[in-house]
Amino acid sequence: MWIRSTMTYRASFLMTVFGNFAVTGLEFVGILLMFSQVDRLGGYGLHEIAFLYGAAGTSFGLADLAFGSVGRLGQRVRDGTLDTFLVRPAPVLAQVAADRFALRRLGRVTQGVVVLGYGVTAIDVAWTPLKVLLVPALVVSGGAIFTAVFIAGAAFQIVAQDASEVQNAATFGGNAMLSYPPTVFGDSLLRGVTFVLPLAFVNWLPGLYILGRPFPLDLPRWVAFAPPLVAAACLALALFAWRAALRTYRSTGS
Repeated sequence: MWIRSTMTYRASFLMTVFGNFAVTGLEFVGILLMFSQVDRLGGYGLHEIAFLYGAAGTSFGLADLAFGSVGRLGQRVRDGTLDTFLVRPAPVLAQVAADRFALRRLGRVTQGVVVLGYGVTAIDVAWTPLKVLLVPALVVSGGAIFTAVFIAGAAFQIVAQDASEVQNAATFGGNAMLSYPPTVFGDSLLRGVTFVLPLAFVNWLPGLYILGRPFPLDLPRWVAFAPPLVAAACLALALFAWRAALRTYRSTGS
């Protein structure tokens, strides 16, 4: 329904997609401006950072396109309109994700793909069949990990009765962090995004294997192939948290 509504005005849709593309593209413009003053950032060149940025941006864009609407769940919890989803013969999570579905978010996905394509073609890497297959695998797995974070954040909003900014810190903030190499961050943060909130598996660990870079925290190189397993575990835990949080929902009491 929301897609049909959006496509009713094609020119408006194209302009909003382009606007979304341009606004998100300013993030990479900021990186380009930094490299107008320095040659390397944290020991990484522009092409390598473009690869990491594009991988994270594409993964996040796919998750945001499919589940970005759950970020507004706190408002429905506060005003009690979540009740309308509970009485419909469809999964509540699917309804929340489809609520006000914003097809304009394709602009973010497109921007990520463009930068990723630039990075893949520009980096100086000895490509092997395994590394080639790892690129789409990390994008899909990264999207699944971000999806799990969106779902877990929605569950937290039910319990906390909003706190959408906490979710944004993990989703939008996590995407911004992954746009830079891990060498610019401290070990404490790296441990947190590896063993607690495993965002490092979105692009850092598989990306470092492709780039031939050393892994942070002395991690073994086989962890580069763990993102699909990590994504599956994250989704399972997030869905469990979602069901548990939904059982605690008591509406507004009015």
